[in-house]
Amino acid sequence: MASRKPASSSRRIVNVGFTQMRCVEDVAANRKKQAELLERAAKQGGQILCTQELFTSQYFCQSEEHRFFALAETIPGPSTDLFQQIAKKHGVVIVASLFEKRASGLYHNTAAVIDADGSLLGIYRKMHIPDDPLYYEKFYFTPGDTGFRTWKTKHADIGVLICWDQWYPEGARLTALQGAEILFYPTAIGWHPGEKKAYGAAQHDSWELIQRSHAVANGCYVCAPNRIGHERIRGVDGKPVNADGIEFWGQSFLCEPNGQIAYRCSADEEEVVVMPCDLDKVGFARTHWPFLRDRRVDAYGGITQRFAR
Repeated sequence: MASRKPASSSRRIVNVGFTQMRCVEDVAANRKKQAELLERAAKQGGQILCTQELFTSQYFCQSEEHRFFALAETIPGPSTDLFQQIAKKHGVVIVASLFEKRASGLYHNTAAVIDADGSLLGIYRKMHIPDDPLYYEKFYFTPGDTGFRTWKTKHADIGVLICWDQWYPEGARLTALQGAEILFYPTAIGWHPGEKKAYGAAQHDSWELIQRSHAVANGCYVCAPNRIGHERIRGVDGKPVNADGIEFWGQSFLCEPNGQIAYRCSADEEEVVVMPCDLDKVGFARTHWPFLRDRRVDAYGGITQRFAR
């Protein structure tokens, strides 16, 4: 657990809370634990709270199995109902990452944004869907159709993207252009244990570096809550579908508009973090490093092409 005493001054300070936790097979147990961690963050002074990606279950996308569609829930639904109560009770904003059942046969990887009065402001559906070994998300998730969005919450203007989205500067830019002061990236990323020795350090460094670059390029805070734990998804026979599974690397972090890390979690411990963010630094960054001013919007038409030749 980590926190700093919530700041109070004439400056625009908002206290950002985020958590990282292990997940088990029991959905109710995961939801209960996540709710408890959010309550702790709120009691420590957190004002905008964010979960890791798909916190209600283990990361089931390690295999392609129709039985896992039963893990999905509607929005509104049991998780948003519970978190809306917490948001209203403590006057906090909550970003909750969920496996959304939109309709039978139509599912999304979705973040619900709940304002401090307990109202459901809206949802963001993950736009970029990966299909890599043990990350078979295209089997489960329809690509998002909400577009990139920013919400004016009680405490700050925030943007929300999800995991694989974090590798794309286009998503960060389009969200920031709508006024986002903080970008949240609920995440579930880790190592293939067999590759960790050869590639692990570089993989983690790349993951953190690309998101820190979004902070610099857009002059905003970036917060990326990740899960922890070594998860081996079991098949219907009770045996792991993959012997190695995924070793989630934790190391959730918050970075400032200049790209500097304000706080980085451990690789293997559950944590509740509350950190003050000085939103005046967003204005400072955007005026002193005026990337938004100097963009050549007249010359970027090619960005919408799959390839430039």
